[in-house]
Amino acid sequence: MIHRSTYLLIPIVAIAFFSCSGSPDINSGDYAFNKGDYSAAVTGYTESLQTNPSDIDLLYGRGRAFQELGKFLEAQADFEQALNLDAKNFQVLLSLATIQLEQKSYASALLYATKAEEIPGAPARASFLKGRALHQLGMPEDALKAYGNAIQVDKDFGQAYLNRGLLKIGLDRTKQACEDFKLAAALNYPGAAENLEKYCK
Repeated sequence: MIHRSTYLLIPIVAIAFFSCSGSPDINSGDYAFNKGDYSAAVTGYTESLQTNPSDIDLLYGRGRAFQELGKFLEAQADFEQALNLDAKNFQVLLSLATIQLEQKSYASALLYATKAEEIPGAPARASFLKGRALHQLGMPEDALKAYGNAIQVDKDFGQAYLNRGLLKIGLDRTKQACEDFKLAAALNYPGAAENLEKYCK
């Protein structure tokens, strides 16, 4: 298996923030979040939630702001409340999976990512996060399959190629790994060219 510390250096691509319902309305929380002022975003969302306590977009937004601030327990509470309101919201499930990965709670991350993956129309990131969790749980073959599923959904998912390549290096499948590094490098994904140079001379 690839050394865990090496794996953890792989940057986590932040889930793009957007309204879960597609609502075009921008409140003070959204405005502050988009400016990167996450403390102000929490304040804005909290004020809005006082009058709309069951608004999934507001709960999700405040959860994302808490997540950016590293306040994972608060973020998880908001995401779980949002999930109680909409159990098939894959965006909320993906955020929960990401938080669990950040806290090294890999079994919980696998649960949330799998639930997201099973929802019709779920993005490639669901399978990708599932792969990351399986990788850390010491289930490399299942992780490879999950990364492959992510790539099937999104052929331009550079991080999935890179992670799959690194996992293959850990499994002594260098030739296969190099193919993934080449694909990731072609997509200009950070770290791909370096690994291609390191392992595929």
